[in-house]
Amino acid sequence: MAIPQTFIQELLARADLVDIVGRYVQLKKGGANFMGLCPFHGEKSPSFSVSPGKQFYHCFGCGKNGNAIGFLMEHAGMSFVEAVSDLAQQYGMQVPEDDGSPQDRARAAEQRQRQTTLTDVLKKAGEAYKKQLKQSTKAVDYLKGRGLSGAIAQQFGLGYASEGWRTLAGVFPSYDDPLLVESGLVILHNEEGAEEKRYDRFRDRVMFPIHNVKGECIGFGGRVLGDEKPKYLNSPETPVFSKGRELYGLFEARGSLREAGYALVTEGYMDVVALAQLGFPNVVATLGTACTTEHVQKLFRFTDAVVFSFDGDSAGRRAARKALDAALSFATDERSIKFLFLPAEHDPDSFIRAFGKDAFARHVSEALPLSRFLIDAAQDGCDLTTAEGRALLASRARPLWQQLPDGALKRQLLGEIAGLVQLDSRDLTDLWSSKGQSPRSAQARGKDPERHKRPDSQSRPTYAANNAVPTPRWTGRALPSSRADHAARLLMGNLQALQALSAEEHAMLCELPAPHGPLFVWLESQLQEQGSQPWVALQAGLRGHPLEELATRLMGRHDLDTGSADTNAQPERDELRKLLDRMLVERLKAQETQAIEAASTDPSALSRYRELQSRRRQLEVASTRVETEQGPP
Repeated sequence: MAIPQTFIQELLARADLVDIVGRYVQLKKGGANFMGLCPFHGEKSPSFSVSPGKQFYHCFGCGKNGNAIGFLMEHAGMSFVEAVSDLAQQYGMQVPEDDGSPQDRARAAEQRQRQTTLTDVLKKAGEAYKKQLKQSTKAVDYLKGRGLSGAIAQQFGLGYASEGWRTLAGVFPSYDDPLLVESGLVILHNEEGAEEKRYDRFRDRVMFPIHNVKGECIGFGGRVLGDEKPKYLNSPETPVFSKGRELYGLFEARGSLREAGYALVTEGYMDVVALAQLGFPNVVATLGTACTTEHVQKLFRFTDAVVFSFDGDSAGRRAARKALDAALSFATDERSIKFLFLPAEHDPDSFIRAFGKDAFARHVSEALPLSRFLIDAAQDGCDLTTAEGRALLASRARPLWQQLPDGALKRQLLGEIAGLVQLDSRDLTDLWSSKGQSPRSAQARGKDPERHKRPDSQSRPTYAANNAVPTPRWTGRALPSSRADHAARLLMGNLQALQALSAEEHAMLCELPAPHGPLFVWLESQLQEQGSQPWVALQAGLRGHPLEELATRLMGRHDLDTGSADTNAQPERDELRKLLDRMLVERLKAQETQAIEAASTDPSALSRYRELQSRRRQLEVASTRVETEQGPP
């Protein structure tokens, strides 16, 4: 979906930033602006300023700043498209869609309305469950027996579904309402020749409401009070709820994730609630399913460090291995991913109660790094004293290593794996890159298995690519005429690089004047909806689109050089990084000018100018250092 720049400007002009921020931060009037405690870093004295006149926020402590869209992206973890859509819904505006037929747009609008209606139905059910909890002595006693307080139950909105088969009939005006079935609250049993039956899905269970990042109720988890099976029952898949994309407790933990500096991922609802009460509010849980790439991607919107916690038994190890597979593609050099294995007789709650908070915190800090767990998983059952065992390790490690993003971590692991299998790193990459190729194709890639060229002292080693589509090499393309052109070309050639950009960089690119801003918005939407795609797929999606001419001009004639052995995209990533740094510097310079101009009427603008200047200088120093090490773009 390409969102016109004019619509974004109109939306920002209509949005009340004080109202938007005020939903998450307690603000107090202070002169011309509003002040509060910064939601992006821990502080005791307010340094977070919101300007109603400029519709701009700025923290004088950590330097975070931006508009309403940027705030929702940074604080609520939304993508650019999600933030725009959320704001538009709040202010009664319809996001225009340049592509799609009128029928498609009408269906999309109908779908959005249906989703809103379903969340309203689920919210009403949640309120009813909370009332039922207050009236149920056995449910309250159960929670007390698990060590939970009334305050923590209220914080997470815990409730109770009574034993009756049709309790919700007393909550909603019509028990036959199709929305009750569609939301997963009611089960419809309809056998041929038999009378239709409807009954509540959740009965005699403690209820855990599940919220999306916007705080809307999208489903429930229900836990039995005794030993009946199933112990936990989740809402079914609905238009608003998907277990593979949602994390329990993420909405409640957003602020704590930034304060703690990491997210702890556990296996159950009770772990989240209990740990929050015991002093670890930065905890989320998967919803009775294996960890997915969508889970990991969502977490990294809020933090750069994730610790997965599992039981130390075989089931816990299997779950950890699935989490490893989901996390590998996100393991950049700037992120930390660890795996915590507790003793088989303990979950996080029981461990803390037995050994204390400090012991658990120590256990978390000593968790197994992803690099170590990857090696352990690959060599499990391999006898490294034999050539066969080492060969088996090399075979198992290859698909894991290839999923890692290019960077220092990937290169270090290559050397470690090569050492374990007793091969030179170059020999190992040659082996991995030649697998599945015919002798002819191997020879065409300079991979003659009988002859290995060793790089001389001036040569740089090459590294095998991951499983993604090889980075295209273009010939005959027009030289970029601007930095915006250059950035667009690099991102269209490697769409996955968008995932590594900060919210500020996303906002900078998407807010560029047309046609570049709308192009970056469209690329963002493609990544969110379709995942990473090669240029040929993006080109097909652009056919007939107003942005097609610009994109095609920038990419020019493209030839996929599948015969090259060096498919490492790191040079392009480095080039993009330096380019974005320069664009940010120019943006900061423009903001400095605006701050100086505003200083005559707004005394706080001078402080803002100093902050912008300091930040710009830091960025210039860092950019200069990188260019010295790597050379200019």
